[in-house]
Amino acid sequence: MKIAIATDGEYVAAHFGRCPAFTLVDLDGNNITAREVIDNPGHQPGFIPRFLYDRGVRCIITGGMGARAVELFRELEMEAIAGIEGKVTDTIDKLIKGTLVGGESLCQPGAGKGYGVEKSVCDHPHEDKCEHE
Repeated sequence: MKIAIATDGEYVAAHFGRCPAFTLVDLDGNNITAREVIDNPGHQPGFIPRFLYDRGVRCIITGGMGARAVELFRELEMEAIAGIEGKVTDTIDKLIKGTLVGGESLCQPGAGKGYGVEKSVCDHPHEDKCEHE
């Protein structure tokens, strides 16, 4: 199984969509078969769940994420685990041991502004070119 951990330095990022990077980990049972860190491709509504899915990710781990992201992961049949804090390495160890326990999202709507990657497209619905672009 391939997992993605929202990453900020060596820690699990507090906000999924605006994290600076993702740590991708391939697990075969309790063994790590591959690990890489990739840059966040940009915070665009709906883009990152599909971006990760297309890379084989089936589980995302983060400190927090918004309701829209949670719904997109459900639609893609991906597991989303929020409420995680601490070092990425410790998080991977807990996942392998079966002791990783998610909880409430650690971020609130709008709390990610100014953190990590900024949105590159506005997040309200519209048909034509947005006046905010």
